[in-house]
Amino acid sequence: MMTDLEAYVAQKGRKELIKQVRAQINQLGIKYIYYQFVSVTGRIVGKGVPADHWESVAEKGFQLVYGSTANLFVDRHKNYIGYGPEASELVGIPDPETFVQLPWDKRVARVFCTCFRNREEKVNPGGHLTSDCRGNLRLIHDEFKKKHKGLHLRHGCEPEMMWLKKGEDGLPDGGFSKPNCYHIDQFESLRPVFMKVIEYAQAMGLDMIQGDHEDAPGQLELNFMFDDCLRTADRLTTYRQICAQVARENNLIACFMPKPFMGVSASGCHHNLSLWTGGEDVVNNLHNDKLPGSKDVFSYRKGGENTFAPLKGQKKPGPIGLNCIGGVIKHLGALTAIGSSTVNSYRRLWDTGFWAPVFADWGYQNRTCALRISAPGRFEYRSVDAAVNPYLMAAALLKAFDDGITNKLDPGEPEERNMYEAIAAGKKVKKLPMSLGDALDHLEKDSVINSALPDEMMRVFMHYKRDEVEKFMATVTHWDREQYWDILP
Repeated sequence: MMTDLEAYVAQKGRKELIKQVRAQINQLGIKYIYYQFVSVTGRIVGKGVPADHWESVAEKGFQLVYGSTANLFVDRHKNYIGYGPEASELVGIPDPETFVQLPWDKRVARVFCTCFRNREEKVNPGGHLTSDCRGNLRLIHDEFKKKHKGLHLRHGCEPEMMWLKKGEDGLPDGGFSKPNCYHIDQFESLRPVFMKVIEYAQAMGLDMIQGDHEDAPGQLELNFMFDDCLRTADRLTTYRQICAQVARENNLIACFMPKPFMGVSASGCHHNLSLWTGGEDVVNNLHNDKLPGSKDVFSYRKGGENTFAPLKGQKKPGPIGLNCIGGVIKHLGALTAIGSSTVNSYRRLWDTGFWAPVFADWGYQNRTCALRISAPGRFEYRSVDAAVNPYLMAAALLKAFDDGITNKLDPGEPEERNMYEAIAAGKKVKKLPMSLGDALDHLEKDSVINSALPDEMMRVFMHYKRDEVEKFMATVTHWDREQYWDILP
């Protein structure tokens, strides 16, 4: 019986894809390849290997310590998070359909990888590594499609982030532009930055569709087309890599911290969600065969039926959409731990007046709710910020959807009033967790959302995030000193 690793390498059609990548390597003059996967916090990790060894790595993979899935990070007690130094090394197997040339150094390419347990492990050798968030999302999505007769998640995201000036010490020295939302003049001030981001993004397969200056210093939102959930997560990860490179070229800081400044809006990453049946993968006409890239890079999911679309003559989403909203509302506490995953995330929820979602409710175009119907056929999950790990978020939302559909959960009537006005009028509504510690408590108690972080992933995630809370609580901040230095006599 084949192991998970062996079955993955032996997939039908994979050998042909490996040959196609070799042809691209030769044609484009690729000399070096980044083999990358994504850590529990959303960081991009992996190894670099000369392109001469493509076929060998594609078949056998590369090895890296299990702890790399937790950034090889130590907790406040100096213990490695998730895995100790005695742990085995994972095997990373490249997914050739994600191979693409880096436009800022055309000698280099990147490819996403799926991670497996070491072949010599005593227990489950060559099994899926459950601390691999990207591999988990693929498996969870496949299970969801199988259970629900082909229903699959397509979503887009709104990746807000801030371009900050870099001081002489290399640290942030304020936002590059003024905090004027939608002002073309402030957008124009960042034109050299966003035009280079768009250039690189299009070269790497992102169909860029619109952008604007948001309402914090140096804050931009540049959107790309929605797609299958794994592709969307890969493209957000790619977008972040691109922004980091453009920042280096312009001596700026590409900041995905949710709330670097109080008194102005934070950086969110709203997810616009819908479930579809049918459709097919097609090559994006904007990115033809002359451009360097593989199957997933320049393909997108087209056609099919959007099951969130309202029934004829109605305003509400269809029955499946309503059940999914019911599932998300039921599990908002636990979902918040994944969508707002840092201590800093909760500054966003406490800084009132900036449309951050703090209430566990839904409505039409109602930005005071955690969910809103942003357009017919989709709804916007708003309790997610710029630091999100998109693979964990999509997997958790699929689990909430599954619960909603399976148990036909009713979300109740949509709230059309401003939530603060509704509460003043007597409405009882729950708030989201207002600290990372509280959100983690909800996650630990929620077996449905727990299942989106299977086995070792839950252990690694909770170790990492509980330690983050402890480090914060064990730190004296500038606020502490300003508040208490002259507290007595």
